[in-house]
Amino acid sequence: MQNYNKFAIIKTYFNLTVRIVKTKSKKKSLYLHDIIEQMAKFNGKDTIAKYNQILGDLKNKIYKPIYILMGDEVYYIDKLSDFITNNVLPENERSFNQTVIYGKDVADISMIADTARRFPMMANYQVVIVREAQEIKKIEELEAYVKNPLKSTILVICYKGKTIDKRTSFYKTVVKNGEILESVQLYENEISGWISSYIKQQGFEVEPEAASILSDFLGNDLSRIVNELNKLFTVLPENRKKINSLDIEENIGISRDYNTFELSKAISNRDVVKANKIASHFDKNPKEYPFVLTIVTLFSQFSKILKLHALRRQRLDNRDIIAALGINPFFMRDYEVAARNYNMLQTVKIISLLREYDMKSKGFNYVAADDGELLRELISKIFNLDYIHY
Repeated sequence: MQNYNKFAIIKTYFNLTVRIVKTKSKKKSLYLHDIIEQMAKFNGKDTIAKYNQILGDLKNKIYKPIYILMGDEVYYIDKLSDFITNNVLPENERSFNQTVIYGKDVADISMIADTARRFPMMANYQVVIVREAQEIKKIEELEAYVKNPLKSTILVICYKGKTIDKRTSFYKTVVKNGEILESVQLYENEISGWISSYIKQQGFEVEPEAASILSDFLGNDLSRIVNELNKLFTVLPENRKKINSLDIEENIGISRDYNTFELSKAISNRDVVKANKIASHFDKNPKEYPFVLTIVTLFSQFSKILKLHALRRQRLDNRDIIAALGINPFFMRDYEVAARNYNMLQTVKIISLLREYDMKSKGFNYVAADDGELLRELISKIFNLDYIHY
C-alpha cells in the first residue's frame, strides 16, 4: 500500500461498502457483504432454510426416493442422515430394510444401484444410506438409477467436504426426482447469532459476550460448538437457564479475561496495558491461541469498524447500521467507541498491518520471530499508528 494514495484507498472502500438505491416506496441499502452473498451460489442461511424444509417433510412422512447431502458443513448432513436412520423405519423393521454402505467399500457403482432396487421385506420402505460418498470416484454413474428410482427405497448419499457439479445431468436429475441439501459453513459474523439461537432452542439463554467468546474460540465448526454446549447444559445448576462468561470459563475452558474477543476489545478501547497482558498470555499458550485465529478476529473487528465509518457518512439510523454490520445490538456501543478511537485512515492502516503480519506468520519475507513476538510487534504498531507512514 505504500505507493497508493491513502485517500484513494478510503474512497475505493467507501464506494464498495455502501450504495444507496432508491425505490418508489423507500430507500434500500446494498452493502458489500450483500453483494458477496448474492454472488455466492449458496450460503449458510440457505442451508438452514433447506435443512428445515427437508426435516419438516421427513417429520410429516413426506419422503423422496433420493437425498444428496453434500458440502463443507457436516453438522446438517449428520443431523438429517441421523434423523432418517432413527425415524423413518420402526426399530423392528431396520434389520431387514436398512442398509449402510461406506464409499471406500464401493468398487462399482452398481453395488449401490442393485441395493437400492431391492424391495422392502414386510415394510413400506427400505432405507439405504451411503456414508462418505465423496470417496466414490464416479458417483455420477448412479444417474441411470436416479432417472427411475424405486419409490419404496429412500436412498441417502452423504457427500461430505465436497459438492457435486451442478452442471451435470446427474445433479439436475436428482433435483427433479429427489432432494439436495448443500450444507455451507456459516460466515464468522453469523456464528454468535447461531449459538444464541441454538441455546434458545434448548430452553436456555446466553449473554451476548459469552456467545461472542464461544464463537471466537470455537470458530465455525457447528458440530464442535454443539458438543461443547451440550456438555455445558448438563452441568448448569438445575434452576438456572442463563449462560454467562463464568460458565464458559469453568466448563469449557475458555478464559473470560484471555481470549481473542477480549484482545480485540482492548485494542478497540486503546487499552495498552490489557492488550499487552493478553498478548503475553497468548505467547505462553500458543496452541490454545493460534496467531492465525487472532488475526482473523482482529480483521473481522476492524473491517466492521471501517464499514461503520462509511455507513455513518450515509447518515443511516442505528437499526440499518446494525443490520449492515451483522452484529448484536448489544455491541453497537463498543463499535462506536472503536470508531472514535480510530478514524477511517487509521482503520485502513490497521487492516493493512493485519495483512502484513498474516503474511509474515506464513513465512512471507521471512523474519526471525515467533508468533508471540509478531503479535506484540503488531499491537505496538497499532497503538503507534501516527508513526507509520504509507
